[in-house]
Order: sequence, then C-alpha cells, then structure tokens
Amino acid sequence: MHTYHDIASLRRRLQAERQSGLRIGLLPTMGNLHAGHLALLSDLAAACDLTVCSIFVNPTQFGVNEDFSRYPRTLSQDQEQLQAAGCSLLFAPDVSEMYPKGSEHNTVVSVPGLQDVLCGAHRPGHFQGVATVVSKLFHIVQPDVAIFGEKDYQQLAVLRRMSEDLNFPVRIIAGATRRDDDGLALSSRNQFLDAEERQRAPMLYKTLCQVRDAIQNGLRDYRMLESSARGLLDKSGFITDYLSIVDARTLQPADVNCQHLTLLVAARLGHTRLIDNLSLSLAETPASLP
Repeated sequence: MHTYHDIASLRRRLQAERQSGLRIGLLPTMGNLHAGHLALLSDLAAACDLTVCSIFVNPTQFGVNEDFSRYPRTLSQDQEQLQAAGCSLLFAPDVSEMYPKGSEHNTVVSVPGLQDVLCGAHRPGHFQGVATVVSKLFHIVQPDVAIFGEKDYQQLAVLRRMSEDLNFPVRIIAGATRRDDDGLALSSRNQFLDAEERQRAPMLYKTLCQVRDAIQNGLRDYRMLESSARGLLDKSGFITDYLSIVDARTLQPADVNCQHLTLLVAARLGHTRLIDNLSLSLAETPASLP
C-alpha cells in the first residue's frame, strides 16, 4: 500500500490504474480507524478492483466548540491497519492541500432539505462541510464506487442526494452498522467514554429496539413514542439532542401513512456525543433504504 499526500501524484497513479481497466473504490474517513472502518473496506473491496482509503480530518465539518482540535490523529497506526487489511492506496492530505485558499474561502456544497434537520439542526454547517469535502474527494479520486456507513444515516442520505443532484457517476454503497457484543455501534468517539459511561452507552441501541418493537406491534403514535424514549434516555443519564421517527427517504417526521421508517437518535454521555439508528419497513415488500 502506497500513501499519497498530494492530489497530483494520486491522480497520476489512479489515471494509470483506470486506463488498465480497474474499477476504483473509495472509502472516505477521518482516520483513527477501528473495526467498523475495516469492515467497510472489506465490503468495498468486494465491489471494485482497487481500494482507495482517504484520511482527512476535515475542519469545515466541525462547529464552534466541537472536537476538531482533540480529534485523534493516528496516521501511523491507521497505515498499519490498512496495510494488513489489504487496502490498495491511502490518500492522506493536509488541510492546505485540500483547501489551498483556506477553508473559509472555499466553494461549498449544500444539500437543502436534508442538511439542516436532526444532527444538522444541532450542528449548523456540519453537513455542508461533509458534502463539500466528499465532493472534492469524488473529483480527486473519480471512483466508480464509494462506501459510507449506515451508522451515519443522515450523512449517507445527504451524500446520496448530493451525488444524484450533481450527477456524480459514483455508485454509493451503504455499509451495515457494526456493533460491539452489547449492541453499541462502533465509533471513534467511543474511546472518549469513561468506564461508567461505557457501561451505560448500550442503552442508546436498546431504546431504539424498544421503539422499533412497539411500532412493529402496532403502535402508531410516533410523537408519544419519541417523547417516552427521550425521557427514558434522560433518566438513564443521557442528554438527548433528539430521538426521532422519520420518513426513511425525506428525513421528515413520519406519519401513519409512512411505510418506510428510520429511528434516529443523538445523545450525549458526559462530553461524548453518540448517534445511532434503526430502519424498518411496514410495507409488505421492503424497499432499499435510505
């Protein structure tokens, strides 16, 4: 596995690989890799001939008082993991390479209707930063296929809409959420939980499962279910940003006529913000989501 730090060198390499007929896949990350990332890489490898992983801690998706400065930079360890996992190429640019005029003067990509709800309402500008940097990565790498994890469900929806609206010739794969044995979704932020918080963290997924089960058993008062679930989390020591039952495609609040639902939650334990989701179909024939 070779690591590239500049766009020009990476493009030259990829042009040669593309001309030889190889299908190129992209896994965008911010590094500090864990088993969930490596599982996504494995899923990606099954869909292409050459895998490119990018590691870039993108400043434009961090808001005021968020954790950009303390986000772990673990490039050496990440390189070792990617090498062992069979990654073909690593792209690890610095901020000046991705934003040569400064991130505050960079052209931005917005995705109306999806970027300002749920996490977007609590993290203004976050999804604009995500859409912008992924758009840049799509232009740089020109992948045939890219993969994003379902754990970041809203991000996946935003990027699918962006790719469709901007006519990127990229097939986007949704990678299944990987979980620890107790149900906690794998995330780089889990390392910030102390021992007591880590014991409580699986309650997030357990609560989603309880809401899902209630819906599958016929309960349709979604606003009551949301309120009850938020109260349960708050009593368990979380500070809940939202727990919402939404239309899986539009991310708008679900009503009784909605057949494809996603349950999304964001809550804090101590200083750590955790997210999770579950999707379910009430239709006879399940659809591909989101």
